[in-house]
Amino acid sequence: VSLLKCYLILIAAPSYVRCHGGVYQRKLYRELMVNYNRLERPVHNDSAPIVVELGLTLLQIIDVDEKNQVMITNAWLQLHWTDVYLMWNPENYPGVQTIRFPSSQVWVPDILLYNSADERFDATFHTNVLVNSSGACQYIPPGILKSTCYIDVRWFPFDVQKCDLKFGSWTHNGWLLDLQMMDVDISTYIPNGEWDLVGVPAKRNELYYECCKEPYPDVTFTVTMRRRTLYYGLNLLIPCVLISGLALLVFLLPADSGEKISLGITVLLSLTVFMLLVAEIMPATSDSVPLIAQYFASTMMIVGLSVVVTVLVLQFHHHDPHGGKMPKLVRIILLNWCAWFLRMKKPGEDAKTPVCPVNPVHPQTRYSHASAATATNGSMNLYFGYHSMGTDNPAFPPSSADSGVMMCAGGGGGSSQASDIHSEHVRTLLMEQVPEISRILEEVQYIAGRFRDRDRGDAICSEWKFAAAVVDRLCLVAFSLFSIICTFTILMSAPNFIEAVSKDFT
Repeated sequence: VSLLKCYLILIAAPSYVRCHGGVYQRKLYRELMVNYNRLERPVHNDSAPIVVELGLTLLQIIDVDEKNQVMITNAWLQLHWTDVYLMWNPENYPGVQTIRFPSSQVWVPDILLYNSADERFDATFHTNVLVNSSGACQYIPPGILKSTCYIDVRWFPFDVQKCDLKFGSWTHNGWLLDLQMMDVDISTYIPNGEWDLVGVPAKRNELYYECCKEPYPDVTFTVTMRRRTLYYGLNLLIPCVLISGLALLVFLLPADSGEKISLGITVLLSLTVFMLLVAEIMPATSDSVPLIAQYFASTMMIVGLSVVVTVLVLQFHHHDPHGGKMPKLVRIILLNWCAWFLRMKKPGEDAKTPVCPVNPVHPQTRYSHASAATATNGSMNLYFGYHSMGTDNPAFPPSSADSGVMMCAGGGGGSSQASDIHSEHVRTLLMEQVPEISRILEEVQYIAGRFRDRDRGDAICSEWKFAAAVVDRLCLVAFSLFSIICTFTILMSAPNFIEAVSKDFT
């Protein structure tokens, strides 16, 4: 019988305890709310401040809007204080350890985010307040916090941003509400694909305004984050480096191809497109110029100067031979100094001029060689030509005087005066007998003059073309060095460039 009684008691004990606790819990709620005013600060002495501890649990960085300078985070607030009107003796209420009140029924500190950018300003979800027997209240409202943040884009995309979350009481000063700081909990933080969380340091501040002598405390949580640069490196920096390399190919492209200007303009337009993409991301501020914008501007300057130099190179390459010779100073600088520095040699400079052997002229071919002689030896050519044709050509019958002169010429005993008289006689005789010869000589002289003018013009053009090649090579070297120096100087000027490359690109 005793065992049966014990068994029945054990079975009925849980239901009895549950019913017992439920009764006392309802009683406790009813008694605590008697004469309770949620507008009254829960302190024994009205002149004493109520201590409120504020902490933060950061769950996620949802977005950082550089254009509008707004940061959106998912966070929980942690508020702790002691309400003297919500205390009870646990012995009088068996089984009741903690109770929960809606935030609209008990006193809750009016802690707000000062730099809120939300339309409702207070974006937290008002949950229940957890209260224990000693009157300790715990209030953890979650929320999607949208806060203003000054985005410093000077070192973009190798930048570190610091965004503040400033919390404080909206109506209570420091003499009424003593706001204290708690540690930040990031144990449940969800990593962001664009930002690395460096840390969330907190600081308690007290501000004094001119209107009032009371202090106004606040707790500021500084979300420090570093931008991950892999995305921007692959989509902005590497294409810019490749495009700037294409700009250097302008100086390697032959001037006769007619595509040098087209290539330079195409590269310039491509950089302009990337510049517009960067401008869409960055805020419209004049406080600082982004690092990537500086790099794009320097690259566009290099490409623009390359187009200008290309115009000068084409002007040299297609120089009009009748436009005059190259100035002496330009010849010394380009063809002598720069060509020596660049180890360039004029085409055909190393080629040796072939020396033709002098063959003896056979007597039978004397007439042909005499006919091909220059105009300066015309009298001698006519002399030999006349005596060569004297016996064969009936148009030139030999005379006794001519025979004598021939004998003198062949023997070498005639005087120079007789030779001159004979040459004039022969020339006159030829002009009278064959008038076409004078016209032939005039045409030959004209053709020879044209050939000499063309050779002179070709020499001038060759000189200008070589100068254009020297300018192309000089600009290729100078612009390559300038591009490399600009790339490393601008990008490595960022404070955390080495850290970003080591963490994001490896």
